[in-house]
Amino acid sequence: MEKASGDREEKCPPEYIVFDEERGEYICTLTGEVVEETVIDTGPEWRAYTPEEKTRRSRVGSPLTHTLPDYGILTTISGYRDATGRKLEARLRIEASRLRRLQAKLRATTSIEKNIEQAAREITRLVEALNLPRSIIDTAMMIYRQAAEKGLVRGRSLESMAAAAVYAACRIRGIPRGIDDISEMVKGGRKEVARCYRLIVRELKLRMPIVDPVRYVSRITSALRLSPAVERRAAEILMQARRMGLTAGKDPAGLAAAAIYIAALELGERRTQKEIAAAAGVTEVTVRNRYKELVQRLNIPLPAQ
Repeated sequence: MEKASGDREEKCPPEYIVFDEERGEYICTLTGEVVEETVIDTGPEWRAYTPEEKTRRSRVGSPLTHTLPDYGILTTISGYRDATGRKLEARLRIEASRLRRLQAKLRATTSIEKNIEQAAREITRLVEALNLPRSIIDTAMMIYRQAAEKGLVRGRSLESMAAAAVYAACRIRGIPRGIDDISEMVKGGRKEVARCYRLIVRELKLRMPIVDPVRYVSRITSALRLSPAVERRAAEILMQARRMGLTAGKDPAGLAAAAIYIAALELGERRTQKEIAAAAGVTEVTVRNRYKELVQRLNIPLPAQ
């Protein structure tokens, strides 16, 4: 049994193995195989079926968050009910409303804290508009907060700095989103967002991981309505190219687009280089150059066109 599990791990690279908490299984996101099952649950011993029940049974407070100026440490006055759950009378509701407004003002007192509060709203807007995971908000806010405390945001567009922080968070988290996709959501444009991103990386000394081109494959094939077989074959081509050192220093989106073009040709689901380039957000020249390089270096036989 252990040997079979080891064989599956060899087929699926470790970075594509995810944990399903509900089933207690480790699953390969490339092939859908279950790498390991019946994993011991390290969660709480109680069960909760609604968010309210989960909050009531939890024995710890809310986690710290970078989206609030005070990291979420301070207590927030919410609702108009007393400790027993009964509604407050009119006079007390007015007083509670006044205290809530006062607390909102006191939460952000310095200019940096007010700037961080505005940035949190902008970053949340970008993440929701781009359908990114909620975890990106906290990572982007951590980056933005460091930039604000270093004085990097002074004199620069808040929108562009927030977009740059979101792009940096996507790079750190391995989310396949290009700077073009993010810069379309702000007024500053690509050039301004790219300038802010380079500033953040340089001044905060961030070490950006190399983005795996395989992560782009699913999004591009979905946009082109290609079959899962093309997606799997494109991932195989890219993993073979990575083993041979062909992906270093190359645009991951361009490599993914070229691999998809090759896989589509092999499996008879032809798409033009123009269509694939548009879906990947790269130029036709990039697709053509990467395609020729992969076919030549990997010795891939293609059907007659």
